[in-house]
Amino acid sequence: MSKVQLDDGVLHTKSAMRRTWFNRLFAATYLISIFALIFHHCHNIVSSTDHRTTRKTTIIMLVADLVLAFMWFTRQSFRMSPVRRQVFPENLTLDDSEYPALDVFVCTADPYKEPPIGVVNTVLSLMAYDYPADKLSVYVSDDGGSQLTLFALMEAAEFAKHWLPYCNKHSLLDRAPEAYFASQTNFSPAKHDQIKVMYQRMKMRINNVVQRGSIDGYVTDKEAHRVFALWQNTPVFTLRSHPSVVQVVMEGATEKHNGHQMPNLVYVSREKTKSTFHNYKAGALNVLLRVSATMTNAPIVLTQDCDMFSNDPKTPLRVLCYFTDPKMDPNLALVQFPQTFHGINKDDIYSAEVRDVVLHNCYGYDGILGPTYMGSGAFFRRNVLFGSPGSHIPPQTSDTINKSISSVEVMTMARHVAGCNFEAQSKWGSEIGFRYGSLVEDYNTGYRIQCQGWSSVFCNPKRPAFLGSSPITLHDVLNQSKRWSLGLLDVTFSKYNPLLFGLRSINPLQAFCFGHYAFWPIWSIPLIVYSFFPQLALINSSHAIFPKVTDPWLFMYVFLFLGAYAQDLIEYLTFGSTAKRWWNNQRVWMMRSLSSFPFALIEYIQELCGLSSFGYNVTSKVLDREQSERNAKCIFEFREPSPLFVLLLEEFRNNTKLEGCWNIRAICV
Repeated sequence: MSKVQLDDGVLHTKSAMRRTWFNRLFAATYLISIFALIFHHCHNIVSSTDHRTTRKTTIIMLVADLVLAFMWFTRQSFRMSPVRRQVFPENLTLDDSEYPALDVFVCTADPYKEPPIGVVNTVLSLMAYDYPADKLSVYVSDDGGSQLTLFALMEAAEFAKHWLPYCNKHSLLDRAPEAYFASQTNFSPAKHDQIKVMYQRMKMRINNVVQRGSIDGYVTDKEAHRVFALWQNTPVFTLRSHPSVVQVVMEGATEKHNGHQMPNLVYVSREKTKSTFHNYKAGALNVLLRVSATMTNAPIVLTQDCDMFSNDPKTPLRVLCYFTDPKMDPNLALVQFPQTFHGINKDDIYSAEVRDVVLHNCYGYDGILGPTYMGSGAFFRRNVLFGSPGSHIPPQTSDTINKSISSVEVMTMARHVAGCNFEAQSKWGSEIGFRYGSLVEDYNTGYRIQCQGWSSVFCNPKRPAFLGSSPITLHDVLNQSKRWSLGLLDVTFSKYNPLLFGLRSINPLQAFCFGHYAFWPIWSIPLIVYSFFPQLALINSSHAIFPKVTDPWLFMYVFLFLGAYAQDLIEYLTFGSTAKRWWNNQRVWMMRSLSSFPFALIEYIQELCGLSSFGYNVTSKVLDREQSERNAKCIFEFREPSPLFVLLLEEFRNNTKLEGCWNIRAICV
């Protein structure tokens, strides 16, 4: 079949998954059981002759089961029509000169939580794409406004003159230097040792500068001194208050090494003032959108996290299989690749893969209108971010496009659009660009553009397109989940609620898919109820919560319990995971439901009441050696005391062996 497709020049295929009809049949059967459970609760409430405590307990259990039923129902939307796709980039007939230009956006915010050497590896892997260099530009947003990050990029630009030709000459697959040198044990092509020495020297210089917190003594070139003069000449240059900085680190039109043309590399740090709200990552991405429009204005844009390096140099060609296919939906907005992580221990004790979010559910999304934007690994059509398919709002450009990106006119315009007041009284963040109003700008943006009439596709090749780092401490895992929950609550309680606004704008199944995520934090309600109320009922000598063993209603409870878990386990095994990883995912889900979700609800209510305000906390990407070793041995790392652990400690004390005060060994069941 594939041979015929290749001969016919097919660029991509789509096929329904085989278990779709089983999922639909099971959902219908399970739904009947849920209605029976609700009827059973209501009957007990109405007919109960016991004291009030029992009736109140039954009402609370009914509320908990209604929440569980709602979350189960919305989850089934992902299982109604899942599809798989396959692309054939070898069938592309475009010449290099016909490839559309590509602008890559990389975001970083803190050189101490997101080490610059990691940013450098991501940038180099993207600059080394198998794509015409004259059509490729990489823009790095540094929301920390740090000299250290700019210094690292300048070092990377010098190393790129040797690294990029080396990658192309030997057709390397691993184009992040750290990943390449870690994987090379036996094979050593020509110049391998020389390139490795150059990389180690660059890495040492960057790490030394970060450790010292200063570039003094490492910058001797007069031009480089001029670049960093802005930091010294600005009276107060801080993280939260500084002018816009736009620096062309490498201009492809003028940079060639041994006949090999280089792509563009641009550093951007938007202007900040303490009196202006900056809209977190969405604000940084919109600045990159405008700055790139003044310089290169590529029709395709890739957004990438600073710790997610490219793992496949042919990824842009896979994207072209969708964007250039005349048979594809003309309203296709983006191609989303899954977020795949390296460094996860063999049993994934933190459920860092989040497979249900980044993989399982995306196949279900793809059978309707396509997956939501996941913040990284997404290729957009630029015009998508400027209105609906029928609005004909052209992307904002200027007359500087045809000039050198380092010319005075271009740089002046770029710094202007990076100013903090540029968006005042405009539609940026509401109707244009990446959407504001939520900490989860990716979910919010993906959801809103689909409500405008755009669609998306999920591309999951055998070799992961990107690899990133995941949290390796429980504290970071739970804090990350809490931040996501806070952002989702922003959308839930806005006028764009998926079950109100969404049902009027998009396919109902798609609206339920978005609704499942929007209401994520309410998982905490039934979990807390089931964690405490059965025990309290027994203390009060109440036996009315669950049927007796001899009661026929018991079989309904058993079916509901085993059915949900069995379906989830089968899904895990079908997509190539293991039963042990599935079990650990269930454990982490319980931890999130008893810590991250309720804390997010409480913090959100406090923020609404004006009692506190939450901000965007960057997850640390620093890999401590001892923490990494414990992670490899499946040892839970708490890192530091936190209120998030209060509800979890008893469970751990009863089921695990304590190792020190905050390190607990996981039981691998």
